[in-house]
Amino acid sequence: MSRLMYAVLVFALCRAVAPASAQDAPPLDALKREAVAEVDKLQTLTQQMVDQIFSYSELGFQEYETSKYVTAILEKNGFRVERGVAGIPTAWVATYGSGQPVLAFITDLDCIPRASQKPGVAYHAPIVEGAPGHGEGHNSGQAVNVTAALVLKKLMERENIAGTLKVFPGIAEEQLATKAFYVRAGLFKDVDIVLGSHVDSEFATNYGQPEFTPQGLISVQYFFHGKAAHAATAPWDGRSALDAVELMDTTWNFRREHLRLPQRSHYVIINGGDQPNVVPSEAAVWYYFRELDFPHIKELYELGNTMAQAAATMTGTTVTRRVVGSAWPPHFNMVVAETQQKNIERVGMPAWSDADQTLAKALQKEISAKEEGLRSKPTPLEPPKEITTGGGSDDVGDISWNVPMVYLRYPANIPNLPGHNWTDAVAMATPIAHKGSTAGAKVQAMTALDFLLTPELVRQAWAYFHDVQTKQVKYAPLIGPDDQPATDLNKEKMEKFRPELRKFYYDPSRYKTYLEQLGIQYPTLK
Repeated sequence: MSRLMYAVLVFALCRAVAPASAQDAPPLDALKREAVAEVDKLQTLTQQMVDQIFSYSELGFQEYETSKYVTAILEKNGFRVERGVAGIPTAWVATYGSGQPVLAFITDLDCIPRASQKPGVAYHAPIVEGAPGHGEGHNSGQAVNVTAALVLKKLMERENIAGTLKVFPGIAEEQLATKAFYVRAGLFKDVDIVLGSHVDSEFATNYGQPEFTPQGLISVQYFFHGKAAHAATAPWDGRSALDAVELMDTTWNFRREHLRLPQRSHYVIINGGDQPNVVPSEAAVWYYFRELDFPHIKELYELGNTMAQAAATMTGTTVTRRVVGSAWPPHFNMVVAETQQKNIERVGMPAWSDADQTLAKALQKEISAKEEGLRSKPTPLEPPKEITTGGGSDDVGDISWNVPMVYLRYPANIPNLPGHNWTDAVAMATPIAHKGSTAGAKVQAMTALDFLLTPELVRQAWAYFHDVQTKQVKYAPLIGPDDQPATDLNKEKMEKFRPELRKFYYDPSRYKTYLEQLGIQYPTLK
């Protein structure tokens, strides 16, 4: 057992015998009941946000329509919006209120390539062939957080509750490319608690290093520069940048056998030259280096740099590199998670209809997954386990090492899907996503009320942060001082597909739901 794991368990035992806090007082309980009722009143707006953002289908750093839409809702409801934060055109922060505590909400906006999919259809049916789509479910997160923020603002105004609300977007999360820059820009320096949210098939929260996104990473593009020549008549006059890329990749693949089991590393060739009869003078490869802690991530990065330079030396080329993004392994706050878990259990899972379950089971059958339908109970909060294997990453990890944070996983998708796939978009503009997002908004609002009205909880969260989480591990950014957000990413792809996608933007003034606009019978099966 690691020393950090041991410290977490000791802290938990000490708190288990502490007296109950003021969070159970009747006024707070009454406000929570009212918050739940107010979220229910906003179900139509929540549904519209889910469907609208789904229809935009914007890749990382190109979330212009989505950001314009969400910030307009927040401004209309009295939030002050600052745009272009951290040097990122599509990033923003919306603020309401003043004073302490300062509570921040964050969730992602971007989608993934080639995941366009008609919602409610239990087989592959793209809206636009080859286009991006929300095969990761990020379209639902802003519906969760914005709904909660609007309800909280209403209650804070009426009851004269002190405190500040901040709403952030996760820009280019699929490239893990912005939140380290948010931290560097000081966007969280005055924040007391961060309540993140992410789509899931479970209703859950965690503390410590989570199993679902245990790894950090650094994302690096290597650019090799050679010399062009006629590939048939004078290849000896050329120096192939593509040869250097292939040698680096081959070398890395041979080295995998001798790397730690938890590591995950993967690459795509983003430039392989122009045409076969010209020796490629330029070529590039993009790597993700993932590991369980900061030292091992740095070790992989340095190894990758060594191999890139070796490949350049072997081929008579040169190499430069660009850090695209980075992420610390997340560590979520025990006090905030325990508080949130009580609200998850109070809200409970949505009431799924027969149609919801039919869609879920049909999709599971279509991809030969376990046919169990949608889950019926929230996931209990368990102590963190010792992480020994690799997995996913999320750049909220950088935030979690700077301020007490949790990540609510709300039940807006179908279990047993592969992730980052068209299948993960099937439910994301259906009643499954609408109900799950409403449930998530209730928990976010209730948890925020706990911390707005119980200063002792804020103190305990920071005690865990200082005395357990960061007692021996200190945050240091993986990005360098000269690294800048890669805001050019995905520009050409979105310019290609946006005109076609625009034909299918959701129009809530004419259609009650996106399913209705697309003429989809819910559910549609083979």
